Amino acid sequence: MKLSTVFGAAVAAFVAAPAFAGTLEVVKAKGFIQCGVSQGLPGFSNPDDQGNWSGLDVDVCRSLSAAVFGDPDMVKYTPLSAKERFTALSSGEIDVLPRNTTMTMTRDTQLGLVFPGVINYYDGQGLMVPSSLGVTSALELDGAAICTNTGTTTELNITDYFRSNNMNFELVAFEKADEVVAAYDAGRCDVYTTDRSGLAAQRLKLTDPEAHTVLPEIISKEPLGPVVRRGDDEWAAIVRWAHIAMINAEELGVTSANAADMRNSDNPSIKRLLGSEGAFGEGLGLSNDWAFNIISMVGNYGESYEKHVGPDTPLKLARGVNALWSDGGLQYGAPIR
Repeated sequence: MKLSTVFGAAVAAFVAAPAFAGTLEVVKAKGFIQCGVSQGLPGFSNPDDQGNWSGLDVDVCRSLSAAVFGDPDMVKYTPLSAKERFTALSSGEIDVLPRNTTMTMTRDTQLGLVFPGVINYYDGQGLMVPSSLGVTSALELDGAAICTNTGTTTELNITDYFRSNNMNFELVAFEKADEVVAAYDAGRCDVYTTDRSGLAAQRLKLTDPEAHTVLPEIISKEPLGPVVRRGDDEWAAIVRWAHIAMINAEELGVTSANAADMRNSDNPSIKRLLGSEGAFGEGLGLSNDWAFNIISMVGNYGESYEKHVGPDTPLKLARGVNALWSDGGLQYGAPIR
């Protein structure tokens, strides 16, 4: 299915949907946050055998729950395909979409949705091939059959890349991520393309993960971040500042283990972050310990990253551009003051 069809369906759903009360009001009334996640992407949003979800994107949901309820587990998860995700948010089926979704101009301006302006993972599209092909560059893939998900930016990116390099390819697209993995693993295509973080995660599902090579080219920018409905500024602000709080906590050395002790710090930035000085929760419609609850119950951004996708996890993803700005990365938290 073409991306234009997916976008059109999301727009139609939004236009037809009734007016919603503020999301924070709705969430408090029902007692939980309905969070849109992937259908299973290790490291980002993935259920275990008991149905317990975890991952970097899941921690977005848990941080919001901690901020609103003082409990990180007041969350229900809705697995969504790329095709379904925007319609689910527009229609009110979910309250927030942190599902490894790339911020683009079309998505931010034409779907009745908005990215609150924070990115929880800076990524780029990559390509993976069986090592047996002997391919060392994407420029050697003229005429290749390429597997990917329908309804994603990857379709447009791969088309742009091959077109700009005067190469031909055959697109083999599936709605469900596991269908893409199965088709590639079975040899139905020569290449699997998606975000490089997704390749690291989905590679773990292959029959022989070590028999595949991720090529060096990064063919796009994929800034991944949470999405909310347009017009709900209060909820967008909560989503935005929950992430900023986790970034600032890492920069200030505040962790889940020491947050309680750090409330007694003499550092004014730490005191404002943890609610021991000022009343910054009021502007969000939350209690003054909103950020303290996030950090003590979920952790700072570095803790979340290292736990779910870092070098010591099966994904083995270095921080790279996702490091703090002070360490040469792009993660930069606006001041709480």
